[in-house]
Amino acid sequence: MDALLRVLDALPPQMRDPVLFAIPFFLLLLVLEWTAARKLAHLEPADRTPAGAYHRRDAWASLSMGLVSVVTTAGWKVLALLGYAAIYAYLAPWHLPSDQWYTWVIALVGVDLLFYAYHRVAHRVRLIWATHQAHHSSQYFNFATALRQKWNNSGEILMWIPLPLLGVPPWMVFASFSVNLIYQFWVHTERIDRLWRPVEFVFNTPSHHRVHHGMDPEYLDKNYAGIFILWDRIFGTYQDELFRPHYGLTKQVDTFNIWKLQTHEYVAIGRDVRGARRWRDKFGYAFGPPGWAPREAGRTVSSSAG
Repeated sequence: MDALLRVLDALPPQMRDPVLFAIPFFLLLLVLEWTAARKLAHLEPADRTPAGAYHRRDAWASLSMGLVSVVTTAGWKVLALLGYAAIYAYLAPWHLPSDQWYTWVIALVGVDLLFYAYHRVAHRVRLIWATHQAHHSSQYFNFATALRQKWNNSGEILMWIPLPLLGVPPWMVFASFSVNLIYQFWVHTERIDRLWRPVEFVFNTPSHHRVHHGMDPEYLDKNYAGIFILWDRIFGTYQDELFRPHYGLTKQVDTFNIWKLQTHEYVAIGRDVRGARRWRDKFGYAFGPPGWAPREAGRTVSSSAG
């Protein structure tokens, strides 16, 4: 941890990722939840996995994917910085001042809206789903699951382009996304029930996000929010929590190998595309929704959070 802090001190203040500072708090909350799950397991129904339970290998897979994602995300951000800086310097019609409150509002709300849009696309376009499905691959829902992050951030990088184009300084785009990511950590828990109704109406909460991770038909492709659940309410993708979800993918991936968890859907896409005879079927397997199949073969149920 001391080495990490020394690296952060060497960076310009604007480039110090808040997520790195939050890691110790993530781990503390994870340990507390894991301890509580073990102490309270005997109170849970015998026919279901205890709420908030941890499976050791599953949790370590999530933590390992999270650690790798810190490195891969930093690499994607370096590439994005070059592009954003050029867009901000040469294409933006104006430059919003970084010392004004309204610029931060535009950045934070803009990142959250664009996250909603990207997240929704990621569940409806198979090639992008392949980058995101690893986050949904755990059959457990706890703080460790929050750290089970993808390694390919290219889709989000492209989705943020409107912000530097509108004059938001690139470093503020990155900072706002980090705030968004930090917020989403705490909603990955079964230990928090519904909150005060006005909070549930405006913000993404554990209840809303449990729905999003559910593989039950009632819950598929719902509640894409990052911070504000209002986007789901506005755009028709909101679903209330009706019962405790079953978590994971509709076709579970029974492995704890983090490389396979990240890449198995790419492999499946390649296999389907190679096996398709018609170009429209090849296109459908790559860019149709997860679970797409040619009409004569029938369609499977769309997949997503599951």
